[in-house]
Amino acid sequence: MSAYPETKLTRALRGGEFPVIVSLARHDLDLAKAAVGAGAFALKVHLNAYHRATGTTFGSFAEERPFYEKLATLGMPLLVMAGQEQVPSAEEMDVLADLGFEGFNIYFSDMQPHLLQSKLRPMPALGEKSTDEDLKKILEIPGAMMEASVAAFADYGKPLNETDLARYRDITTRAGIPVIAPSQKRFTAADMPKLKAAGIAAPLLGVIVTGTTPESMEAAVRPIVEAARA
Repeated sequence: MSAYPETKLTRALRGGEFPVIVSLARHDLDLAKAAVGAGAFALKVHLNAYHRATGTTFGSFAEERPFYEKLATLGMPLLVMAGQEQVPSAEEMDVLADLGFEGFNIYFSDMQPHLLQSKLRPMPALGEKSTDEDLKKILEIPGAMMEASVAAFADYGKPLNETDLARYRDITTRAGIPVIAPSQKRFTAADMPKLKAAGIAAPLLGVIVTGTTPESMEAAVRPIVEAARA
């Protein structure tokens, strides 16, 4: 059994509450507040990463820390995408935990061993080219949850289809742990029952759905939250 604390978010993920998580397209407090106001259950931010969907580069922990400190004042469950080639040090992971971050996400292929020694619950991501062996290794990580970031980049922004749902069903059935689905496809309110039926524990709404302004965030997230709660 892992030593990670059970939190409001992990209980919601395990308990079938289908909480809506929002990934911020840029590190802007007004954008975060719009997500919270529209009903987001948790927020996700980025470190040490180039985000393909937006073309945004997110900086090091030292560069992003001032924003994280402001974000922590909102009192929301927080997750962090920890990086790609560069990841936070063990000390930086401890500071993230002290700021209230609960979990970290990273493509499994970029995982570094010291990240698994931190206080943050691991939520490794399967990618488009991940293998069954990758899935097996994720399931061997005590206390892990998982992100299914499996769409081809060429398909970003397209409507969710039955092929996507079948892949999610296959992953969730084999995983047996909470699986989060990021909106690489353009999730809509009507997709929420379909994702839930496919065994997804939570939708993760990113820029393809939310846009980049507080106004677009509010308009996109609110109906999805209402559908997720129905």
